[in-house]
Amino acid sequence: MKNFEVKTSTDYDIIKSLFVEYSQIKGAEGCFVSFEKELADLATFYKGGTILVGFEDETPIATVALKKVDDNIAEVKRLYVKPEYRGKGYSRKMLDAMFQRAESLGYKEVKLTTRPEVMPVAYALYQRIGFVQTDFEDGVAAMQLSLNNYFQK
Repeated sequence: MKNFEVKTSTDYDIIKSLFVEYSQIKGAEGCFVSFEKELADLATFYKGGTILVGFEDETPIATVALKKVDDNIAEVKRLYVKPEYRGKGYSRKMLDAMFQRAESLGYKEVKLTTRPEVMPVAYALYQRIGFVQTDFEDGVAAMQLSLNNYFQK
């Protein structure tokens, strides 16, 4: 059985590699506004948040980031699992670790945007976890989740 571990990371070479691979998904281009600025200074871009990397047997294969919006709300960004590692429940494990980290940082709510047509599996996962869709415009769904509700499940 494979060992999967989620770690907070500041190894920006690994993070950039995973983020860039994610940015190349057909149809996901609109999710990467100001991407060069983000990549140029990940530490500043995610200040007050965190970047998590998932490792299968020490190989970095997944990522998720948490960006501070304000003192109570953070935005989930860059949830990505390399295609050859999908279907093993790693996205859920990445999100669970990220929710734990968000709560430890004092956030009450997390939000995200996604493109259901491009990422239907991720969209369905967000709904199963308890994210509520708050808006939909130009193919982009805005969703939010109360961490209090998530941890009471």
